[in-house]
Amino acid sequence: MAITSVKQQQKVPVSFQHEEIVLGLCGVCPEGCVNLIHLVDGKIERLQPIKGDPDSIVCPRGMSAKEVVYSPDRILYPQMRVGERGEGQFKRVTWDQAYEFIVKKLKSISDQFGPQSLAVYTGRGNFEFGLNEIFSPSGTIESSANSVLFPYGSPNTTGVGALCYVSYGMIAPKACFGTYLRDIFEDIENSDLILVWGDNPITDSPPKNFYKIKKAIKRGAKVIVIDHRRSETARALRSEWIGLRPGTDCALALGAINVLIKEDLYDHDFVEKWTHGFDDLKEYVKQFSPEVVEQITWVPAETVRSLGIQIGRSKACSVITYTGLEYSNCGVQSLRAVWTLQALTGSIDVPGGKVFKMPNRIQTNRLLTSKPEGTVKPIGFKEFPLYYEVRNEAHASLFPRAILDNDPYPLRGMIIAGSSIITAWPDPSLWRRALAALDLLVVINRFPTEDSLYADIILPATTMFEIESYMVYDNRVILRKRVIPPQGEARNDYLIFTELANRLGYGNLYPQTEREMIKFALKGTGITIEDLLENPSGVYIPEPKMEYKKYEKGILRKDGIIGFDTQSGKFEIASEWLKAHGYDPLPAYIEPREGPISSPSLAKKYPLVFNSGARTNYDFRSQHHNIPSLVTRHPYPLVHLNTEDASSRGIKEGDIVKVFNSRGQVLFRAHVNANIKEGVVEVNMGGGGPLGSPAWRQSNVNMLTDKDNFDEISGFPVYKALLCDVVKA
Repeated sequence: MAITSVKQQQKVPVSFQHEEIVLGLCGVCPEGCVNLIHLVDGKIERLQPIKGDPDSIVCPRGMSAKEVVYSPDRILYPQMRVGERGEGQFKRVTWDQAYEFIVKKLKSISDQFGPQSLAVYTGRGNFEFGLNEIFSPSGTIESSANSVLFPYGSPNTTGVGALCYVSYGMIAPKACFGTYLRDIFEDIENSDLILVWGDNPITDSPPKNFYKIKKAIKRGAKVIVIDHRRSETARALRSEWIGLRPGTDCALALGAINVLIKEDLYDHDFVEKWTHGFDDLKEYVKQFSPEVVEQITWVPAETVRSLGIQIGRSKACSVITYTGLEYSNCGVQSLRAVWTLQALTGSIDVPGGKVFKMPNRIQTNRLLTSKPEGTVKPIGFKEFPLYYEVRNEAHASLFPRAILDNDPYPLRGMIIAGSSIITAWPDPSLWRRALAALDLLVVINRFPTEDSLYADIILPATTMFEIESYMVYDNRVILRKRVIPPQGEARNDYLIFTELANRLGYGNLYPQTEREMIKFALKGTGITIEDLLENPSGVYIPEPKMEYKKYEKGILRKDGIIGFDTQSGKFEIASEWLKAHGYDPLPAYIEPREGPISSPSLAKKYPLVFNSGARTNYDFRSQHHNIPSLVTRHPYPLVHLNTEDASSRGIKEGDIVKVFNSRGQVLFRAHVNANIKEGVVEVNMGGGGPLGSPAWRQSNVNMLTDKDNFDEISGFPVYKALLCDVVKA
């Protein structure tokens, strides 16, 4: 329709604009919420949620879509380095020139050092569903890594999976259930007790679980938030909050199990028939009395006892958790302990508990690409064998060693797509040295990153408003419609990689266009691309009738035998998989390596427990610090300090302070409040990139973290449960 826009306060001729409203997917992040997108003269103006659609949410970042897409900071053309690495000096080149340079360098490096000397690293900016499903490494159930160099002979694909999600989504669930969280959901709608443990659903993208929890509360469900902070979720829901020392979640779970057993509140039938290792666990948790747990976790013994009793008396318990448990020395085992606590109540594959999706549901297709026979193993496969087993990829934490020390072999060329390594990993100075030492670095992104300063080639990627793909929400498939044309010369990440495969001689392995990719994904589902075009709100796949307690019916295992898909056929409290690799089979507690108990002398010098990684609604990790409307809501990187800790240091709200430890010091603004456990600080992550205010550009929290301190099972860095102190700057 044509509408009239009159400029107020001025006597000017009437200007005519063309406004159009299209149903499409938000393209600010990969989640792809279904919304109405308002276009004015072909440009995005705003997003509007669709009332009644469960997949329609416009979060604060989605509200800023116009600013993100049309930001003057966007990378719009291929660029080639003309200065020294790190200087950020580039010239514009054509796509052909860029590809010719890349392919020539890849072949030169491969000839000299072997194809294993090349690597791909992908981040959240490459989480687009179709891209991930088509470029997945073989042998994986899900992956965000990219297999484009597998046919070339390189095993070294990796990405943010090496520091996020895989503990929670793959290793821990496989050890317990024999399957992955991709095939499991928490039945919040039917729970009477919901534990939000180390997660903050209100800041999720999108916050679907938060709205489910709100509805559950209205029908009478109880919510307990367990976190070192009285989080935004806890405050919004006015729920019970249990504050604890970061990194001690496993001890708290074991203390609750101690109470559960002592009070005889566990599900005897489930435990006796369907768990493996209960007797060993029963003996092990005797040492975790509420009084002992209080000394470890800083949670009062009576609160520990109350938690165990409430869980034991619940009819159906859901557990919402995530990275809050991943980032300690005890990450995988903490997750296993919490899920074991849930299992002991019988809340596994029952209404209101942790439910397995029906295995016979119709699913879209994934393209799995294998490495040539005889390809060497990826970097890190020996050090982190469980990670390698579930991901079939390298572990990025060991890349600097390969680049700088040729260990286990030289790594000389990298492609970094949709990520910012220097702001994500501990010891940014080490990563700068590593990236500077490469013979080839290609960066694919929408915005400049700190990594891109060291690139030889920068390739411009589109936002997801500018591509055509597809999205799956459980039983709903929807077309990701191209809402606007690509800006400048930007290209879909998917097409960037298919063209690279073409130029390396094996483009035939991948669908060559966006439409071909979508058709491949839909083949055999009963849905066609024509169906999606005719139904912009999506097509629903018929779901098989939900059956519960599938382990009793032979539904969970491919061989049809009753039980879980584990070695014992049961929920493995004692994991035979972990045991076979030399790890403790029980969900055993590991005290934080750097903390007041294990490092008392260090704690005297740095008495505050350091924690980072809590998410906000106004950025995506290192993204969006240059978006005006979002920066206005979160203008400075913050350190959250308890009121008592701040008072004893003479610190007031808004003061510029120095957070420091033995590894470095970083400036932040103090946020003083009573919503954080005394003795603990929460420090904003995501700073240190080249965009945004000086405050954000100078605040890389990973100057304070430790590359040598990690979970030995997953290899994940310890971003929570370190030590520091805070003083006025």
